[in-house]
Amino acid sequence: MSWIPLEHLLLEPEPNREVTFAPAMSLEQLRKSALALAAGLQARGIKRVAVYLEDAGELAIALLGAWRAGASVLLPADLQAQTRQRWSAEVDLWLTDERPGLGELYAEPLPGAPLDLDRLQLKLCTSGSTGAPKGIDKTLRQLANEVQALHTLWSADLGNACIIGSVATQHIYGLLFRVLWPLCAGRPFLRRQLPFAEDMQRHSREYPAFAWVASPALLKRMGENLDWQAMSAVKRVFSSGGALPADAAALLAERIGQRPTEILGSSETGGIAWRQQDSLWQAFADVRLSQNAEGALCIESPYLAPGHVEQTADAVEFAADGRFNLLGRLDRIVKLEEKRVSLPMLEQALLEHPWVQDVRLGMIQQARASLGALLVLSPEGLQALHSGGRRALTEQLRQHLAGHCEAIALPRRWRLLRELPFNSQGKLPQAEVNNLLLAPRPKAPELLACRQEGDEWQLQLAVPVDLAFFSGHFPSAPVLPGVVQVDWALALGQQWLALPPRFAGMEVLKFQQLVRPGDLLDLTLRLDNERGKLHFSYRHGGNPCSSGRILLEAAHA
Repeated sequence: MSWIPLEHLLLEPEPNREVTFAPAMSLEQLRKSALALAAGLQARGIKRVAVYLEDAGELAIALLGAWRAGASVLLPADLQAQTRQRWSAEVDLWLTDERPGLGELYAEPLPGAPLDLDRLQLKLCTSGSTGAPKGIDKTLRQLANEVQALHTLWSADLGNACIIGSVATQHIYGLLFRVLWPLCAGRPFLRRQLPFAEDMQRHSREYPAFAWVASPALLKRMGENLDWQAMSAVKRVFSSGGALPADAAALLAERIGQRPTEILGSSETGGIAWRQQDSLWQAFADVRLSQNAEGALCIESPYLAPGHVEQTADAVEFAADGRFNLLGRLDRIVKLEEKRVSLPMLEQALLEHPWVQDVRLGMIQQARASLGALLVLSPEGLQALHSGGRRALTEQLRQHLAGHCEAIALPRRWRLLRELPFNSQGKLPQAEVNNLLLAPRPKAPELLACRQEGDEWQLQLAVPVDLAFFSGHFPSAPVLPGVVQVDWALALGQQWLALPPRFAGMEVLKFQQLVRPGDLLDLTLRLDNERGKLHFSYRHGGNPCSSGRILLEAAHA
C-alpha cells in the first residue's frame, strides 16, 4: 500500500485499503466515522477530549475525529477516580468504553480536510515508573515526524504484515507502533491488546505475514509450549518499555531466527535509539545526542519542540562511532545517612550472582531509612532456597553485595517473587515497588488458571516463593505445611463451589510428596453434596502430593 502522511488520512482514501482486523474496518469506513464524530463534537462545542478506548480501531476514529473537529486530545493512563479528578478541569468530554459510545455522538459528516500538524495537540501521560504520572504535550508534527522515521527504517522489512500487539495504545509506544504508523503505511492491525503469549500465537497463525509490538515483560515469559515453528514466520519483533535481558533476546533468536528490535524512548522524548544485534544503541536519524557534566544523556530531536534540549536522567557512555551504552538512572541515586547509593549499581551487582534472575531495589522510609530488595531467583537460586532456607540465601546475597557497597546500603528487607510485576508497557512503577516492600509476606497461593470439567474443578496454583508459612517449617528446608494445603483446598472450594459453611473434620488424608517454594500445583476439587464431603488432590509435575476428604458441617450434623 502507498504511504499516506498523518495529516492526509481524512482526505480521499485509496479504495479497498484495510485498516483493522477482528473486526475488519476499511480506511473509507474509518474516515466516514471520524468525520461524523468530528461533526458531533463541533456541534456540542467540545474543545478538549479525553480518550480511553481498548479497541485500537475506535481509538483511531476518536483521535482523527477529535483532531478534525479542532479539539485537543488527552490519553490518560487509566480511568481510576484520581485520574479523572486530576484531569477534570482540562477535559470537556470523556470518550471511553462506557457511555456515551462514539456512535451516539455522530452527526452529518464534515468534509475531509488536512489536519494542522502545528496547531493540533495530543497530551500523553507518563507511566509513573519514577514518580507521579504527568502529562506530556505533543504536536501532530512531532508524531508525524516519528511515524515517518519508523517507516523509513523498517517498512521494507514488514511489507503487508498484520500488526499484533501486547501493549496498550494509551502510551506512546503502543500508539505509534500499533495505530499511527500502520494507518499511514496501509498495514492492518488487530484492534485488541493481547497481553498473553498464547493469545499472540493464536492470532498470529491467522495471518500469512505478521509482526509483534511487545514488551520485555511478555517476551521474557514466552515458554517452551508455543508453536515456535509457526512463530518463526514473524517479520519483526519490536520491544520497548525497558531493557530486554540478553538471555531472553538470545533465546528468542534461537527460536524464531531473529533477535527482537528494542526501542529506547519515553513519553517525554519519543523514540531515542534502537538496537537489535548489538548491546550498543543506535540513535534514530536526525536525533542528536550529547551528555551534560554529570554524564546524563541530552537529546535534540524532531520529536521534541524546535530548539528544545531534553535532559534525561540516564547515564550514558558513548562509543567512538556515536553509538552508546546505558549505565543506569541517575535519578535512582538515594541518600542513606548522608551517603549516596546508586540503586542501579547495586542491582547490577546482585544480577552478577548466579542465584539472581531479576531484582529491583527501593527505599523503605520508616523510623530509619533503609533499602529493600524485590528478588526473582534463578533456577540455581531456587534450589539454594530449597536446600538451605531463606535466611541462608539472603545472608549469602548480602555477603556478595558487601564487596560492592558499605554496610548501610545492604538491603534489610527481602521479598522473593516469582516474577517482578511489570505492567503491560514493561514498566515497574516505583509506587508498586514500595508497596510490595512494605506488604506482609503472602499467605495464599497465586491462582493461574481455573476450569470446570463435569463435577470437578481443576485449578492451577503457584506456591509463592516467599510464602509466610515457610518460616519455621523448616528453617533450612522450607516445606508447605499439610494443614495449609487443607486450608487452601477448603478456601478455594468455598470460592468456586457452593460448600456448606463450616469445617467438621478429615478423612483418608495422605501426604506423598513435599511441596516447595515456587512449585506449580494442580488442584482438583469435587464436592459430594449428598455426603457433605469435599474431595481434593494436589499434584506437582504430574505426581501426587496430597489428597483427602474434608467433612463439612452438614455431614457432621
